[in-house]
Amino acid sequence: MTTRPGDPAESRRGPLKSAVPSNVVSLVRRCSRTACGRPAVATLTYVYADSTAVLGPLATYAEPHCYDLCSEHSERLTAPRGWEVVRLATDTGPVRPSGDDLEALANAVREAARPQDHQQQGPGARDIDPLEVARRGHLRVLRSPEQ
Repeated sequence: MTTRPGDPAESRRGPLKSAVPSNVVSLVRRCSRTACGRPAVATLTYVYADSTAVLGPLATYAEPHCYDLCSEHSERLTAPRGWEVVRLATDTGPVRPSGDDLEALANAVREAARPQDHQQQGPGARDIDPLEVARRGHLRVLRSPEQ
């Protein structure tokens, strides 16, 4: 087998190897600061038009123009003179259901448990809206309420 000069799979020194061994690559996102290997907990984004640095919870995906920071670097973050730093609230504890969430869940259970009127809802029957003029699949044509 012969190789041509410039072939990406071969060089004069032999086959090219990956710069980073695959067993070193981690799924955990790391701090973007040089020489810091701590896990990232916050994402920094610059809004140049407003001279603002926004520090918020770790973004779902790594974005090319955002910087992931560890807890130490996110606490010590400063912005250039004339810039404002906006720190968005980060929840450190587990999310607990609120009273509104529990009430909405209870209402949904009550609604599901309510007996249906089977005389109106026979097999194959559908809800008829008095404003409904026609139906095509899942789309409905409605009459104007003023008419």
